[in-house]
Amino acid sequence: MTERRRISSGSAFEAVAGYSRAVVDGADIFVSGTTGYDYAAMVLPEDLVAQTHGCFANIAAALAQAGASLDDVVRVRYIVTQADYADIVFPIFGQYFAKARPAATLIVAGLLQPQMKIEIEVTARRQG
Repeated sequence: MTERRRISSGSAFEAVAGYSRAVVDGADIFVSGTTGYDYAAMVLPEDLVAQTHGCFANIAAALAQAGASLDDVVRVRYIVTQADYADIVFPIFGQYFAKARPAATLIVAGLLQPQMKIEIEVTARRQG
């Protein structure tokens, strides 16, 4: 039987909402929908590009705690609040996933707070 391990971002919201930043189950790592919130500065950047890079930084940090990296991602779901954001963020996605090339879905939907412009969720599988 594989051991399940939870990874936290340190956000108090995780306990309130009953979730973890990521869950490691064997070789699989499931990272919750992640925004570009800057936990060091305790702010959410206004800019879409900065939020997108922040999402990837937060996801990479969770994956690192699980012994993985963005190169191990096999599935990604992007949620943006406006369809016209796609042309802006696609090249950023390509930067981070040039090697992994995961299966991907882009969804246009509202997010929890109006200042949030993007949220990214990934599934990764550790190699070896």
